[in-house]
Amino acid sequence: MRHAAIRVRDGIIVEIADQSAEDGPPRHHEHSLEPPQSIDLDDSVLLPGLIDLDALVDIDHLLLDSWHRPDDALLLAGATEHWTRSRTDVLTPEERSILRKFGLVQLALHGITSYMPIASEIHLAWNEQADEIRDLARMSMDLGLRGWLGPSYRSSVSVAQRSEDGGTSRGFVEDRSAGSSGLHQALLFADETIAADHPLLRPVLLPCRIETLDEDLLAGTAEGAAARGVLVRLHSLQQGWERSVIHARHGMSPLDLLEKFGLLNDRLLIPHALWTDRHPQLGGLSTAAVDSPDLRRIADAGASVVHRPLTSFRYGEVLHTLSDYLAAGITMALGTDSFPPDLIRGMDVGIHSARARYGHGSAEFADYVNAATTGGAAALHRPDLGRIEVGATADFTAFSLSDFRDGVSDDPLRTLILNGTARNATFSMVAGRIVMRDGNIPGVDLAALRRKAQGIFAKLREGYALRDPLNRTADAIFPPTFPWENSC
Repeated sequence: MRHAAIRVRDGIIVEIADQSAEDGPPRHHEHSLEPPQSIDLDDSVLLPGLIDLDALVDIDHLLLDSWHRPDDALLLAGATEHWTRSRTDVLTPEERSILRKFGLVQLALHGITSYMPIASEIHLAWNEQADEIRDLARMSMDLGLRGWLGPSYRSSVSVAQRSEDGGTSRGFVEDRSAGSSGLHQALLFADETIAADHPLLRPVLLPCRIETLDEDLLAGTAEGAAARGVLVRLHSLQQGWERSVIHARHGMSPLDLLEKFGLLNDRLLIPHALWTDRHPQLGGLSTAAVDSPDLRRIADAGASVVHRPLTSFRYGEVLHTLSDYLAAGITMALGTDSFPPDLIRGMDVGIHSARARYGHGSAEFADYVNAATTGGAAALHRPDLGRIEVGATADFTAFSLSDFRDGVSDDPLRTLILNGTARNATFSMVAGRIVMRDGNIPGVDLAALRRKAQGIFAKLREGYALRDPLNRTADAIFPPTFPWENSC
């Protein structure tokens, strides 16, 4: 609608009208106890609240790790000696709390209203702890965001191994008891959250990448999720290396492994899902998407795929393709999985990287907008989210198109995706409550938070040097684009 007015009561959309029509905007009824609050969004495009199902609540990813050569990037995982003898949390609990608040505020400023977090475990002694996710939950509810939360867990960690000839290879350090403890904490948090029944907070099981889980964790995750009816998000079908590891350990593909342990069902969210039989290195694109055995298995199971176009692009990967996955009947959602948590930039990159590689018909604007709204809602089993219609929950995000630098406007969605970014977000509402307006979030001192975050980032950066198998300094691991001139 070009000139829409929306009436919200008790967090629900109760009326939508065309202000240019004779009936005018929604009316204030005489029996209302309070006068209505009128919010004029001016020259903006109003969307359902954006849903980010791989949402970063961290600081350093991908700023430090995406541009390295493959052999150098491996070293960022850390040395075997670190993970076996000297592993420790890089940050204090207070610093971790500031980091999470920084991440949540960034989500709100970029127009995200519903999220499922991801945080790097590389800075942790092993797993996320339930207490820190309780802290995250408190901050999330205070800000008014809608979150699906749980502590991540794993039974092994990928490490860098140096050979005598100077070469580098991947290996694993295992700690099965830490994995079991992590799952126990995740299930405890899930039970607490179900009992609390807060409208903005739901539990989810968030095991780490599939290759970091032993069979007990895979089975325990499936059983725990089924008993509670909760979602599971598991990063898988992500890399050729992951596929090789799973074959070596289990004699089957990652998709087979998901199915074997009862995880391949309509509660599963799969971030990445790049390495299906649609991938060129696995013979993909030789048949129609609807004839892909892998895509059919995912679709028939009712599992959802979380596409993270910006992160994949920065690592040189492209989904094969969003349009193909939709044609196969798969529910497609979006995630950011990096900083900035910008789904608008993600849509732009996703559309045009796919077109550059596979042709003009491989990606459509509407499909990407749907993935960030109705697709995310479907993955969450929340049909009341991701849409603007009477009876739906009042979650909105408005993006301004009034800045001179945005240029002239044609179709508002194409204009936003082609000319803008998520920094165009000027307003968001969750369940009828204003979360962000004109770049401000009630009760948050952005300048002070940024200063604290910069200090934490410096500490995380130094943490890589503590784990480095070559004993390099942080400045040697992360050299500048051009050398610093120190003589001035």
